[in-house]
Amino acid sequence: MNHKRTISVTLSVILLGAVARLLPHPANVTPITAIALLGGAYLSPALALTVPLGALFLSDLFLGFHVTMPFVYFSFILVSAIGLLLKNRRNTKTVVFACLGSSLLFFILTNFGVWMSSGLYAHNASGLVMCYTAALPFLRNSALGDLFFTALLFSLENAALKLSPVTAQY
Repeated sequence: MNHKRTISVTLSVILLGAVARLLPHPANVTPITAIALLGGAYLSPALALTVPLGALFLSDLFLGFHVTMPFVYFSFILVSAIGLLLKNRRNTKTVVFACLGSSLLFFILTNFGVWMSSGLYAHNASGLVMCYTAALPFLRNSALGDLFFTALLFSLENAALKLSPVTAQY
């Protein structure tokens, strides 16, 4: 079913997710993947890329920046692109698959960034394997958090769209 909707519904859900990132939470359990997927699935391509990155940047102003930020932001550009692929395929199976794929993508890119820039690991294959191995608990947290927040934000979006006046699709 294709719903026409107002942009304010999606932006409100994204804002709610961005605020949730500022609340105390376990490591890597944040709504940013869900925000990027939701933005891609419901917003125009330009907004799908800029709104989630804007939410990430605004929350980072409060949380702080670090040396691996380019890897984090690049991973969420790609997650937003995955969300764009959901635009006409929004069902439970594709959203769950996109969410878990996004979690894995984030894990691979950001831990590559840690390996490259932190100085914690030798810059060879053994150091890279050590870095990914040490980060496995964070992958578990990310995947569980991403599944939770994706289910929550997509459910809120669907409920809000059913309750909101229909005007235009963005």
